[in-house]
Amino acid sequence: MKVLVTGSSGHLGEALVRSLRAREHEVEGLDILESPFTTHVGSITERSVVRRCMMGVQAVFHAATLHKPHVATHTRQDFIDTNITGTLNLLEEAVAAGVESFVYTSTTSVFGDALVPPVGAPAAWVTEDVTPIPKNIYGVTKAAAEDLCALFHRNRGLACIVLRTSRFFPEEDDNKAVREAWPDDNIKANEYLYRRVDLEDVVSAHLLAAERAPAIGFGRYIVSATTPFSPQDLAELRVDAPRVALRLVPEYEAEYARRGWKMLPGTDRVYVNERARNELGWKPRYDFRFVIDRLKAGEDMSSPLARLVGSKGYHAEVFAEGPYPVERTTPR
Repeated sequence: MKVLVTGSSGHLGEALVRSLRAREHEVEGLDILESPFTTHVGSITERSVVRRCMMGVQAVFHAATLHKPHVATHTRQDFIDTNITGTLNLLEEAVAAGVESFVYTSTTSVFGDALVPPVGAPAAWVTEDVTPIPKNIYGVTKAAAEDLCALFHRNRGLACIVLRTSRFFPEEDDNKAVREAWPDDNIKANEYLYRRVDLEDVVSAHLLAAERAPAIGFGRYIVSATTPFSPQDLAELRVDAPRVALRLVPEYEAEYARRGWKMLPGTDRVYVNERARNELGWKPRYDFRFVIDRLKAGEDMSSPLARLVGSKGYHAEVFAEGPYPVERTTPR
């Protein structure tokens, strides 16, 4: 099968290209940066480039995007051009080329302010039924691109699957206070309880989405590690996550103590992947229990694919505040 991967020089893009090539698919990779995983250097904002890449393609994996860390370094128009217009170009050319499956990589960031319950309320149980309330231009443009995918399914019959992925980047946290308060691996291990997913599992979800898209037609799915929590835990989770984690995954305590790690004190959200598991047949391997088992065995908690791809970063330049720039307060 001939497939197109956009953002093929990026973190997810490289992982998809590697995995698709290993399955002996013919892969066209499109990115603005050269790499061993990119066959066409160009931008999704250029219609002629997109049309050329789409010839003979049966499935599209659309991973190219401007990310949250770009909010401080790019204009709102940049986000609209890449995340909305670029997606529109791909959708229109996919229809023209007779593409069978279109998989769009979205983000749980589309939920935005819906992820923060009022003070005193339980943590949010975040399923696909939660209405997004984007809080920045990144979230707005990703949500708009999702709606374009839905539109092209309704009006043009294009089989589209939207995957709202939680955190899978290997880079440090973009919050300086969090970086200073916690070891990086400690942060990531905690996040597997409620808001992180391994790259290997993200790739498997994409491959299943492309396979299932023609039968499903259109669907939105949260792609995050399987949480051990349930709705009954939400009130306690908001104020005392260590107690809940100890009750459900007691083996974590000794391993954290051995490493001098801390459990997060509380959380305001839990991402739920049940629909993706039921409708796509997705079986993510990397959850909090699996991570603890690997740590106890002295192994890296990331998958071999995640380690192979490594860190890409988001910017070529270095910033005074560390790996991420301070968000601008002036409108652009």
